[in-house]
Amino acid sequence: MGIEENIPQPGQFPYTRGIHKQMYRDRLWTMRQFSGFSTPEETNSRYRYLLAQGQTGLSVAFDLPTLMGYDADHEYSLGEVGKCGAPVSSLEDMETLFDGIPLADVTVSMTINSPAAVIWAMYLVVAEKQGADLTKISGTLQNDILKEYIAQKEYIFPPRPSMRLVTDTIEYGVKCTPRFNPVSISGYHIREAGSTALQELAFTLRDGLEYVDWAIERGLNVDDFAPRLSFFFNAHSDFFEEIAKYRAARKLWATLMRDRYGAKDERSWKLRFHAQTAGASLTWQQPYNNVVRTALQAMAAVLGGTQSLHTNSLDEAYALPNEHAVTLALRTQQVLAYESGIAAVPDPFGGSYHVEKLTSDLETGAREYIRVIDDMGGMIAAIENGYPQAEISRASYEFQLKIERGEQVIVGVNKFQSPDEKPIDTLRIDQRASDQQCEKLRRLKATRNNEDVVRTLDTLKRAAGTKDNLMPPLLDAVRSYATLGEICDVFRDVFGTWEERPSI
Repeated sequence: MGIEENIPQPGQFPYTRGIHKQMYRDRLWTMRQFSGFSTPEETNSRYRYLLAQGQTGLSVAFDLPTLMGYDADHEYSLGEVGKCGAPVSSLEDMETLFDGIPLADVTVSMTINSPAAVIWAMYLVVAEKQGADLTKISGTLQNDILKEYIAQKEYIFPPRPSMRLVTDTIEYGVKCTPRFNPVSISGYHIREAGSTALQELAFTLRDGLEYVDWAIERGLNVDDFAPRLSFFFNAHSDFFEEIAKYRAARKLWATLMRDRYGAKDERSWKLRFHAQTAGASLTWQQPYNNVVRTALQAMAAVLGGTQSLHTNSLDEAYALPNEHAVTLALRTQQVLAYESGIAAVPDPFGGSYHVEKLTSDLETGAREYIRVIDDMGGMIAAIENGYPQAEISRASYEFQLKIERGEQVIVGVNKFQSPDEKPIDTLRIDQRASDQQCEKLRRLKATRNNEDVVRTLDTLKRAAGTKDNLMPPLLDAVRSYATLGEICDVFRDVFGTWEERPSI
């Protein structure tokens, strides 16, 4: 019997060929361009522009100080405010970010991790102030702290209290925001750090199992929260391997949820994912080649069955995208959706010997990685021992050696170079963004009710020392206009901070 025979159809367990029978025939993927820069005001203008251009969901990029839990006026924020995303230091900034954008009607993804619970609380309060029904709003909070320790390194607190915060958001979401995804388990950054496709697949799914374990230990029923777990994968340049990776991910997750955890709701079995084209594949040499790379990677994501997609812009090896570049990136998705015909057939490579063999090999390899991590005692123990970090470091080093030896061709970099390249226009963020944010913070601290701020922060600190869910006191602190930095300082005092040991 050939490997391509007896493959379940799209919409059938274990969903190798897609989680829906008709896939894009019924509904296209969400076109969700990742965006944020300079100030909340300018980012809000970019969101309105993208929605007017046909984008169907929003995705928020936060700047580095926000990702690390610092306000714009902190000494560590100097030179970084608004440079890699939108600065959000308070509820006031979040209100500005979504001014005129009805959160009851637009799905929003937020790429924030260590301070994710704080940022989510701000988002929920803004939705509340807009009059939205929190039981009906939908969107995604990245909130994947495990991949921070593994790959991206934007962590604040040690792993175990950080996992407590993630579990608090999962529990609160089950009770209060049942249509919102409280965690987006992210392989994207693992791949960007230099992992192989196999490592991205295995470590991402094992991270997902760790969140499931913690939520079950909290006392939650797996079928109450698992349907709202989502995933985020990289779309890299090895076309067939990427398609196979997504197919293997769905099959593995479905079987693990059913057989390992006894999940009975088929929604718990279905792996839903967002994809983003590979930032690490973009080159500053011959940047227009990046348009071709992005189109190829986006096509792999669609043929692999993604539920939403971000396409990178041609200028991202230089700077954040300018308006022209981000429009072209969005148009790339729209051409694929409306002109290419690839949305007409679910999993068109299903039954291909090559794709089915790749899918099977990736599944087998990922199961072995998961077994190794299980034997270590789980992903927290593996991270503390430096295991996934070391595996990725070796893979990244080996890939770079192949580039330097010419065994891996990167067009325009180590082959087909152009000696006389012309510069391209790029987006520049000047110091005025930082000055503006610091002035806003000064005014906020002078006009808010500081007695309320002190009271809510004291309540939050007491709660952090217990096993209580921290979302209710977080929401109260946010409503008092306590800042992100003030709240994270409470957690720093109670939980401490984390310093990674060298992995190799």
